[in-house]
Amino acid sequence: MKKNIIVGQSGGPTAAINASLAGVYRTAKDRGAKTVYGMLHGIQGLLNERYIDLSDHIRTELDSELLKRTPASFLGSCRFKLPGIHEDIEIYKKIFALLDKMDVEAFIYIGGNDSMDTIKKLSDYAIITGHPCRFVGCPKTIDNDLALTDHTPGYGSAAKYIGTSMKEIIRDSYCLEYDKGLVTIVEVMGRDAGWLTGATALAEGEDCDGPDLIYLPEIPFDIINFRDRVEKLLSKKRSVVAAISEGIRDKNGVYICEQGNITNFVDAFGHKQLSGTAAFLANYIAGEIGCKTRAIELSTLQRSASHVTSRVDILEAQQVGGAAVKCADEGDSGKMVVLQRISDDPYQCGTEVKDVHKIANEEKLVPREWVNKEGTYVTEEFVDYVQPLIQGDMAPIMVNGIPRHLISPKELSHYTVPERKKK
Repeated sequence: MKKNIIVGQSGGPTAAINASLAGVYRTAKDRGAKTVYGMLHGIQGLLNERYIDLSDHIRTELDSELLKRTPASFLGSCRFKLPGIHEDIEIYKKIFALLDKMDVEAFIYIGGNDSMDTIKKLSDYAIITGHPCRFVGCPKTIDNDLALTDHTPGYGSAAKYIGTSMKEIIRDSYCLEYDKGLVTIVEVMGRDAGWLTGATALAEGEDCDGPDLIYLPEIPFDIINFRDRVEKLLSKKRSVVAAISEGIRDKNGVYICEQGNITNFVDAFGHKQLSGTAAFLANYIAGEIGCKTRAIELSTLQRSASHVTSRVDILEAQQVGGAAVKCADEGDSGKMVVLQRISDDPYQCGTEVKDVHKIANEEKLVPREWVNKEGTYVTEEFVDYVQPLIQGDMAPIMVNGIPRHLISPKELSHYTVPERKKK
């Protein structure tokens, strides 16, 4: 590389997203990039001319190791939808003028489906105008719903956390006895794709039966059938644990959470905020059956639990970051790095690049054959698919018994000295 490179992070963060950033930085420097810029809060931050020189923050090998173990987006994130090229050409002129000003030859964007839409639009504008900057997407999402890739960095660690947490929740549910039993409903992220919710089946083993029921958003949810199944299970055992996706909806496509407390928040990409599905169902079951119920929403813990990460996931996240730089350096643009599984036993996975136009705004769902006929549990094929992705541990660097993270850039104002520390 003869000029500079710029990298940004977008969408919901993960426990592995900064490993990709570390991979981008190290590979870019190894390939001769003069400066590796980091956008603060993604493309939205770039439009406001907010960016940093990453070499000011990743000075040592220890910094790099800390970065790989730091959850959430080190550079800050955004959910900003670029208009179509012909809708607002001025915004593109501004972005490309900034890239020229910074002498940038490659633009790397770490993100999910909406982020790949950004790469698609920017690369299209570059083609139309003949601009030499190359645009490459680096996959990231705990939802695991990007097309053309076997899986996405971030998913393995989230699945590992979810499987671990579910096992602990199940164990806790047997501690106390209630006259009419206990029903615990665990809400897992996943608007349209049930990859995360299905990962609760990882809790099943010689020492744990796993959840009793698993409901994915790919299958229409029947609340009456759910009640009847729970009641039947309670006649045989004192505790029932069900895993449900936040995005489950009825046969008419109405989100179950909308039957409870409705929130009107919609993000820039038109996504409704989903929350309260477990709480609604817990209240419903308590009213219908009269048993003790609990609602547990794993929420952002699924994507920020860097203390329970998969070593495979972290290494692959770093790998795709490096591959994105290599792709751009070799002249490709309008592409996304994908992971291609070579074998399961032993597990081997490599990288390729695919046309981002075939990925952006597409969605990979859990195959119907990976869910049982009743739509209440995942199959062995699903578990076999996920199992290799959660292997190994990336131990945190502990200081005073607590994991140490790399401090975010001061420009993000994430870190302040507590009043009690000031003198």
